[in-house]
Amino acid sequence: MSWMNLSNIAYLLPLIAAYLIGSIPMGFLMGKLFFKSDIRTSGSGNIGATNALRSFGVVAGVIVLLLDAAKGFLAVYIAKTLFPDVTPIIILTGAMVVIGHVFSLFLRFRGGKGVATAAGVFVALSWLPLLLALMVFILMTSLTRYVSVGSILGAISLQIFTIIQSILQNSSDVYLVLFTSLIVLLIVLKHQSNLSKLIAGNENKISFKKK
Repeated sequence: MSWMNLSNIAYLLPLIAAYLIGSIPMGFLMGKLFFKSDIRTSGSGNIGATNALRSFGVVAGVIVLLLDAAKGFLAVYIAKTLFPDVTPIIILTGAMVVIGHVFSLFLRFRGGKGVATAAGVFVALSWLPLLLALMVFILMTSLTRYVSVGSILGAISLQIFTIIQSILQNSSDVYLVLFTSLIVLLIVLKHQSNLSKLIAGNENKISFKKK
């Protein structure tokens, strides 16, 4: 049976599950449960790991980062387990979990910027381009002290490394390349405000708050 036969409701299950998993606002829950604070009212107002680090400290930031990444990995792992040979569904599942994080059902369709969750997706889908992109992220963030710069350049490099891998492996993995393009575009668009601040010279540099 072709994966395009959407009459098979089973194909929709991982997509729905992925969106719901992605929608779980880890940074928001961290603030509410452990710091009695709404992360959206502090720092940049974002629910992601960077703002959690600034608002609640290094430990909280790292935990939120890992949990957000775990959402992406878990969603794709479920899809790969249910439909190991249906690549389009696996790819779409990765897209849905990132969309869930960025447009959370539980926060009136507002959320984070999708970087950590997308990273979790690529751990399950294509780990080598992710590893190289992570090195770019770490290098650029360390050099500039701007997480936004590291995130944007890391995302763009992920696209480049994914294409290079596809060429070197003589693989025409159109689904993965297109998916990567969409994720990179989404991440860049979600960083528009950061780009504006960078141009204006008032973007916040990374700082560590002990708690």
